[in-house]
Amino acid sequence: MTDLPYRPCAGVMLLNRDGQVFVGQRLDSTLEAWQMPQGGIDPGEAPRDTAVRELGEETGIAPEHLELIAEAPVELVYDLPDEMIGKVWGGRYRGQRQRWFLFRFTGQDSDVNIETAHPEFRAWRWADPAELTTLIVPFKRRLYEEVLDAFSAHLGSATIHR
Repeated sequence: MTDLPYRPCAGVMLLNRDGQVFVGQRLDSTLEAWQMPQGGIDPGEAPRDTAVRELGEETGIAPEHLELIAEAPVELVYDLPDEMIGKVWGGRYRGQRQRWFLFRFTGQDSDVNIETAHPEFRAWRWADPAELTTLIVPFKRRLYEEVLDAFSAHLGSATIHR
């Protein structure tokens, strides 16, 4: 399966005014894992546009409630566990290559609505950045460490402990 390509994707680390990060629990998982919004890049779509679109599709947050802080300097990659390859994304990919964006959320919690046209999350909350690597599924832990490293200069006084 190592000859399969990586799925192009964009991810969003969304910070509230208190420096906490938006995380959601996926509807299609029975695990207690939480994740940041992310999704596939459509052909011809710019990664930043994907990030804003996916955030809206997954959280109901409108673009006017977003302020771009930073973009990760490099694309980040993760592999699916062997038992998942061939079962997700139509069996076409071995993992994802992602462009990550850090946005500030300028709206109110009432501007978040995960009951979208095609819901992906069953619950959401704000989490301390230091919690992220313990909240995510284990196979994405290294990816989240890389995202935290990429945006560490912008995470204020929130110290990252691993």
